[in-house]
Amino acid sequence: MKQNHKSHTLRLAADIGGTFTDIAAFDEANGRLLLGKALSTPDALVEGIEAGVAKAGTNFADAGLFLHGSTIAINTILERTGAKTALLITEGFRDIYEIGRVNRPDSYNLFFSKHRPLVPREHRYEVRERMLATGEVLKALRDEEIVEFAALLKREGIEAVAVLFLHCYRNASHELRAKAILEELLPGVFITTSHELSQEYREFERSSTVAANAYIGPRVASYLSEIGEHLTRAGFGGAFLVVQSTGGLFEMHQARKECVRMLESGPASGVIATQAVCRELGIANAIAFDMGGTTAKAGVIFDSQVLTTGAALVGGYEKALPIQIPMIDIFEVGTGGGSIARVAEGGALHVGPESAGAMPGPACYGQGGREPTITDANLVLGRLSAENFLGGEMRLDRIAAERALYTRIAAPLGMNIIDAANGIIDIAVTKMSYAVKAVTTARGLDVGDFILVAYGGAGPLHATAVARELGVTRVLIPRAPGHFSACGMLFSDLRYDYVQTRFTKLAELNFNEFEEIFDRLEAKGRDAIEQTRVHTHTVRVARSLDMRYVGQEHLVTMDVPMECFEQEDRAAIKHLFDKEHERRYGTSAPSEPAEIASLRTAVTGALAKPKFERLASGGDAPSPGARHGVHQTCFAGRFIETPAFDRNALLAGNRIVGPALIEEHASTTVLMPDDVLIVDALGNLVIAVGGMR
Repeated sequence: MKQNHKSHTLRLAADIGGTFTDIAAFDEANGRLLLGKALSTPDALVEGIEAGVAKAGTNFADAGLFLHGSTIAINTILERTGAKTALLITEGFRDIYEIGRVNRPDSYNLFFSKHRPLVPREHRYEVRERMLATGEVLKALRDEEIVEFAALLKREGIEAVAVLFLHCYRNASHELRAKAILEELLPGVFITTSHELSQEYREFERSSTVAANAYIGPRVASYLSEIGEHLTRAGFGGAFLVVQSTGGLFEMHQARKECVRMLESGPASGVIATQAVCRELGIANAIAFDMGGTTAKAGVIFDSQVLTTGAALVGGYEKALPIQIPMIDIFEVGTGGGSIARVAEGGALHVGPESAGAMPGPACYGQGGREPTITDANLVLGRLSAENFLGGEMRLDRIAAERALYTRIAAPLGMNIIDAANGIIDIAVTKMSYAVKAVTTARGLDVGDFILVAYGGAGPLHATAVARELGVTRVLIPRAPGHFSACGMLFSDLRYDYVQTRFTKLAELNFNEFEEIFDRLEAKGRDAIEQTRVHTHTVRVARSLDMRYVGQEHLVTMDVPMECFEQEDRAAIKHLFDKEHERRYGTSAPSEPAEIASLRTAVTGALAKPKFERLASGGDAPSPGARHGVHQTCFAGRFIETPAFDRNALLAGNRIVGPALIEEHASTTVLMPDDVLIVDALGNLVIAVGGMR
C-alpha cells in the first residue's frame, strides 16, 4: 500500500485483541507500511501497544494520527467487570430492563435462564416524571427529587449512573435537566442519558443500551485516558481517533462519553478492510472472516456495501442484552487459536469459548499453559511450523502441545492424539461456519454466491476448511492477514450516525417535515466533523428508513437514495421496501400499505486512503527460493509431505496446487489437497477450493 500526500504525518493504527496487539503504521510521505505484532498485556493494555509500535520500527512522536480499535468494551460486558451502576427511570417502569421481551427460544429447556441485567434491581430507581409520546410533558420533573437521588447514590458508592425517561426520543428536556443536576452533585461519577445514544422508541432496548454505556463507561474512559496520556508523554501531538462499531472513526473525547459505540470496534475494521480490497478487485459480494486468538467473527459485503444493523444482542439470543446503536452486522463465536478444548461430563468434546489468552496462552507457547487449544492441535497436525511462528520470534513447543492433547483429550476419550487434534479442528470449523451463516443465510443470502476473505492470525489456517463446510468455492487471503484489522483502520472515515423515531404511514408522508428532521441530524454530523483536527476531503450523507407493513411489529431497514426524497417519490420508496422485505423473508406484499418508524442518516467525512501496491509479476511456478522446506502435515487422517512456501517470495501469477503451506510473519495459509492458489496482481492469495468448483 502506498499513498502520495503532502503531509509529513505518519498514521498509527492499533488493534488490541484478546491474544495479540497488532500495529499498522503508514507513512503518507513515502508510502511505506510498517507492521508490528506483540502479545496483548491484559493488566496494562498500553504496554502491548507500545511493544507493537517498537516492533514496527517507529514511535508515537512521529505520528500525526493515532487510530485505535479495542475489545475492551465488549469484554467488560461479557466478563461482568464493569462499574457499580445505577439506573434512574420513569416511575412505573423500573422492571422493564429485567422483564425484557420475554423471549423463550427453548420452550422445553427446564434449565433455561434469561438475561441477567447489568444493573441489579436494588440500584434501579423510579423518578416521578412523565413525557407523552407526542413530546408533551404530562408530569414535570422535580429538581429536588434528583437532588435526593444524588445524595442516595453517593451514599451507595455508585460509580456510574444511567438515565432513561419515557419518550425522551421526542423530548429530551427531562433527561438533560437530570444529567445537569447529577453532574454538579456527583463529580467523578460517570453520567449518561439514553437520548445521547439512541433516539429510537422501544424502552427496553434503550434502557439496556444506556445501562451498558454506564456500566462500561468508567473502565473504558479510564483506559482511553491512559492511552491518551501515554501518547502525550511519548511526544504524540496529533489526533487520537477511535473506531466505532460502524467502522467509522470518532474522536477520543466522544468515545469516552459514548463508550458503547465501541462494542465491535476491532472486528469492524476488518470488515472495512475487506470492503476496500473487494472494491479494488471489483468483487461485489464477500464474507469477511476474522479468526484471531480468542474469537472468530464474520461480516458481509453485499452489492459492494457493508451490511449494518440498528441493534445487536450481546450474549446470544437466549440471554441477550440488546444494544440499540448502528453497527456493522457482525456475528461472533468463541473460537480462536487460543480456544481451549475439554472433555465435558458424558464424554463430549467441547472447544471454547474459554480461551488461554495471551498469558499463559496455548500449551505450545511454553508459558505454563497446560490446556490444549486449537493452536496446539494445528501444531501437532503439522499445519504450523514450530520454528517459523511469528517469523521465528516465538518458538513453539510441540512436546508441550502433545502432552496437553494426550492428558486432557486423547487419554480420557481413549484415542490417539492425532484423532484428538483432528476432532478439535473439526468442531472448531463447524462452530465457525455458524458465524458465517448467521450473517448470510439468516439474512436471506446464498452463501455460495460469496467469496470468503479470511484474515486474522488464525483465519488463513482454517479458511479452506470453513469454505468446504459452507459450500463456498473461492477464498481470498489478503496481504498481511495477521494485521488486517489494524490496516483496515487506515481505510476508515470519520462517521456520525443519527436516528430519529417518527411514526408515519407512507401514504401520509410529509416530505418537508422529514427533510427538516434529516437536515437537523445531518447538521449535527457536519458540525462534529468540522470540529475535529483531521482534514477531510469530502463529506457524504447516506439516508435510510426503518419500515414495516401496517400491522407488523418488526422493522426492515433499507437505504433510500436522495432522489427519492428530492422527487417525493413514495412509489419508489415502497418498491425498495417490498424488494428488501422479499430478500430478507422470502415474501412481500406490494398491495399492502407500509409505514415508517424511524429515520436514519450517516454523515461521513472522507479521509485520504492508502493505495494498494502492485506486486511484481512472475511465472506460473514460484521461484525456487520461494520454497523453504517440506512439512509432514496431516490431511484426512494421514500425514503427507507438504511443501512450505515463503509468501514474501511469491510473485503475481504464481500458481500452487495443494497440499501446501504458505508461511508469513503472522499467519500460515493451509492449502488442502486439490486446492489451487493463484497470486493476484495485488499480492492476494486467491484459492479455488478443491471439490467445490
